[in-house]
Amino acid sequence: MGLAQEIITVSQLNENIKYILEETFGFVWVEGEISNLRRPQSGHVYFTLKDDKSQIRAVYFKQFGRYRQGVSFELEEGLHILCRAKVSVYTPRGEYQLIVESAEPRGVGALQKLFEQLKAKLAAEGLFDEKYKKTIPFLPRIIGVITSPSGAVIKDILNITARRFPSVDLIIAPVRVQGAEATREIVQALRNLHADGRTEVIIIARGGGSLEDLAPFNDEMLAREIFHSSIPIVSAVGHETDFTICDFVADLRAPTPSAAAELVVPEREELLKKLQKLDDRIKVGLLRCVEEKKDELDELKTRLRDPRRLLAGWQIHLDVLRDRLKTAFHHIEKNLYTDLRQRELRLLHQSPARKIEEKKEKINNIGRNMRRIFSGRLAFYNEQLRRTAVVLESLSPLNVLRRGYSITRGMAGNAVIRRADELRVGDDVNIRLAEGSIDARVKKVSRG
Repeated sequence: MGLAQEIITVSQLNENIKYILEETFGFVWVEGEISNLRRPQSGHVYFTLKDDKSQIRAVYFKQFGRYRQGVSFELEEGLHILCRAKVSVYTPRGEYQLIVESAEPRGVGALQKLFEQLKAKLAAEGLFDEKYKKTIPFLPRIIGVITSPSGAVIKDILNITARRFPSVDLIIAPVRVQGAEATREIVQALRNLHADGRTEVIIIARGGGSLEDLAPFNDEMLAREIFHSSIPIVSAVGHETDFTICDFVADLRAPTPSAAAELVVPEREELLKKLQKLDDRIKVGLLRCVEEKKDELDELKTRLRDPRRLLAGWQIHLDVLRDRLKTAFHHIEKNLYTDLRQRELRLLHQSPARKIEEKKEKINNIGRNMRRIFSGRLAFYNEQLRRTAVVLESLSPLNVLRRGYSITRGMAGNAVIRRADELRVGDDVNIRLAEGSIDARVKKVSRG
């Protein structure tokens, strides 16, 4: 061994190899099948990536798990993936390995596996629950359409909406519906329509295709964007037999884009026919109601007692009382006069002058007292009569109506309305005035 030859340790050798590998290869794209998968408590994933001729160790650290920068699906034994990784060396054992930064499934089987994993995950979180589904508006004025600007899909939607309801406006958000950038464009289109603020319902549409073609609509980011949308969303992706994650999380799934246009836009002619039928039914109902109310009013008129007749009865009774009072007064006066004559005769027979004068004075006083008493009673009965007449006059419904008041009855049930909260806007009422009545409809209700 020459003295000039450099001697290095095993660790130094492995470090040098690690440096050379990392500087030479950097990031590489490697495709293979997962085997020997292990998940220790650290949260990292260790596995072997192999093909039919060779294999290499690989590790996926949990800190790389950010969405779209890591692995958005569960790594499983036997899954075929394409991963972006750095080539490195694990120096303690002198083994080179791949440090995986991101991965995506490869092949139809892998895509189907990814679809099932994401579907189960979102279903467990409740993103497909019916209680979160928003109602599609009956007749939207503006519809947002997210789809490819070329092809049969957008033409079908335009033709169907124009035929069914020409006045409905469409805001078309052109996007790619296939490829790696499709999902990002669809999500951005959703955000743009929300920011615009005019759209009342959104249709996400594309034609049929393979599982790879429909991959952008099986994306978790798009699913969550749809779930959090404040605008109802209709999914019309693929043919009737195709199902995507977008279909499950949307507020309504249409079997085809053409069916989506028919579900969102009602047919104008059919609506006009229904409105005409409803209008005819309302007119017939109103005429029937008016006739019934007229009959009820005629019946009430016959049953209502005239207050003037009641007042006339009290007036007659008052005249009878007045006559009886006068008769009683005259009778008392006559009796007193008779008594006085008898006393005079007795005085004449006895002829005591002083007693005569005393008796005369006493009689005069009695006469004055009697007249005062009778005058007071007469005034009392006259006042009582006046008060009774005033009470009767105030109780007269016609008098209340003449002072500007009215009686309001509801058309339904003919009940007298005493409080504002017994009515709602649009209710029909009948208002009885001092002369005549008015049928009216409530436009505003003020309580309190």
